[in-house]
Amino acid sequence: MADGAATAILVVAAGRGSRVGTELPKQWLAVAGVPLLAHTLATLADSDRPILVVIHPDDDDRYANCLDVLPPATREWLLPPVYGAATRQGSVRLGLERLAALPSPPELVLIHDGARPFATPALVERAIAAARQNGAAIPAVDVVDTIKTVDAAGRVLATPERATLRAVQTPQAFRLPLILAAHRAAEAAGAGALTDDAAVAEWAGHPVHVFLGEPRNMKVTTREDVTAAEARLMSECPDVRMGQGYDVHAFGPGDGVWLGGYKVPHEQGLLGHSDADVLSHAITDALYGALGDGDIGSHFPPSDPQWKGAASSIFLKAAVEAVRARGGMIAHIDATVVCEHPKVGPHRDAIRRSLAEQTGLALDRVAVKATTSERLGFTGRGEGIATLAVATVRLPVRR
Repeated sequence: MADGAATAILVVAAGRGSRVGTELPKQWLAVAGVPLLAHTLATLADSDRPILVVIHPDDDDRYANCLDVLPPATREWLLPPVYGAATRQGSVRLGLERLAALPSPPELVLIHDGARPFATPALVERAIAAARQNGAAIPAVDVVDTIKTVDAAGRVLATPERATLRAVQTPQAFRLPLILAAHRAAEAAGAGALTDDAAVAEWAGHPVHVFLGEPRNMKVTTREDVTAAEARLMSECPDVRMGQGYDVHAFGPGDGVWLGGYKVPHEQGLLGHSDADVLSHAITDALYGALGDGDIGSHFPPSDPQWKGAASSIFLKAAVEAVRARGGMIAHIDATVVCEHPKVGPHRDAIRRSLAEQTGLALDRVAVKATTSERLGFTGRGEGIATLAVATVRLPVRR
């Protein structure tokens, strides 16, 4: 564990997020093209601290897909995930137990919500300093609205003094033995309705201190929050680029053609050094084109024997990672397959799903169309397949 096991970050992502109003839990919703949790983890990884994620037992595949869209440098900071409990409080305790069981347990732990994607490294450093000094500390910002307490009938009972109020955020920071003991005691006493980890520490008799939070460190709770988070993430990548790709392959012996990582049954195959996935090749070229970074041949030369018969998903995923390594995101992919046969239409949605999985994009950000060349040219004569692709990429502005 980095930093001599001094600090670890515990990310809670096991909830079902019903208030967002979607069937999919909010941490797995596609925001700016990738799962919300991926944004949170990428931001936290900038702090160079080990990260343990608590997930629901049903979310193994979702978590694996989330990892696939993260840059390798981010994945290096992730410990194997732990399963959570029925409540957030229970999930945190299980995560703390896992950290305490490590060969070199961390001295400090920061507990963060998986649906807060905007915590900065500066905020993390303030949390560490506050926990080291005080043992238990939470980030908070001033309350700008007047607050009222009301009864069940909606009648105002009191107006608290605004100067004494704070809006609390995460990551909440603690010495690991302190907060683990507090959670264990609360569990044993049946005190399971405490609203955050600071409340658990308070219940156990520990003073909790406040340090400066960040107004931009919003928690995604409602559908409106999802929209606002996506707009903010998009605004952080204002350099919008488009790349184009084109590829052709001739028919040869085989029992199907690979299109976007999906095998379409056919009485012939396509000839090529790799698996001849003409669609994936065009999209890969489009992504490299948007980056101004050569083409598929310059990254994976056909003269190199290691790529003989290779799955084109290798090439496509490498191009996707090249975008993310630049701090960017893929906004949209649009491709057209040109051939007389096989018929692509019946397989279109399966091809789109395959591409969406490989790129980490939401399905509505992947378009696949098919047409013929009206029996003109080599495609019209049924000699092969051509594909055109356009990729829209958003990058941060280099300073």
